[in-house]
Amino acid sequence: MKEALRQFIDSFQFLTPEEVDIIVDNTVLKFTKKGEYLLKEGEVSKECFAVIKGCIREFVIKDGVEKTVSFFTEGDPITAFTSEITGCQSKSYIQCLEDCVVTVGNDSLIDEMIQRIPRLEKLIRVEVEKEAGKMQDRMSDFMISTPEERFVTLINNQPNLIHRVPQVLIASYIGVTPESYSRIKKRVFEKIKQHN
Repeated sequence: MKEALRQFIDSFQFLTPEEVDIIVDNTVLKFTKKGEYLLKEGEVSKECFAVIKGCIREFVIKDGVEKTVSFFTEGDPITAFTSEITGCQSKSYIQCLEDCVVTVGNDSLIDEMIQRIPRLEKLIRVEVEKEAGKMQDRMSDFMISTPEERFVTLINNQPNLIHRVPQVLIASYIGVTPESYSRIKKRVFEKIKQHN
């Protein structure tokens, strides 16, 4: 699994081979089973993660119903920003949908890596800003789009999810019932077929 981690870190092409070695040697990997939680509602997040292998979802429970907020797959960072930064309790759950391997980071590990590789501080800040921007764009798009448009965005951005994630969770993510999701999926794929 360290080789998969090395490939993931190598994707940041500005790191030297020596810096990659330092990060690989000091990165904590966590192996989780399908169904396990990385964070639950009410807990205070003290860690951040990156998915090396597997699929993970974030969801909230509203009026007794689970509502999927995000899906994370290989290469995606996972951070409960508000809980981690403010120390407040998490309002969401982060659960593994498959057996997963994730990196585990915390403030002290990040500080140690920055001491050893000072330019990481700027990189981390840029990556956090990019992720925050993506999250903001995703929320804005979500608020003004129809369920069908949300599904199209999902298959354009994360096409493998429809084969990896139960339909009921995708329905929850785009904000419809499983029955409506089936109709939307059929309609979208018929349109795609007509254009090809």
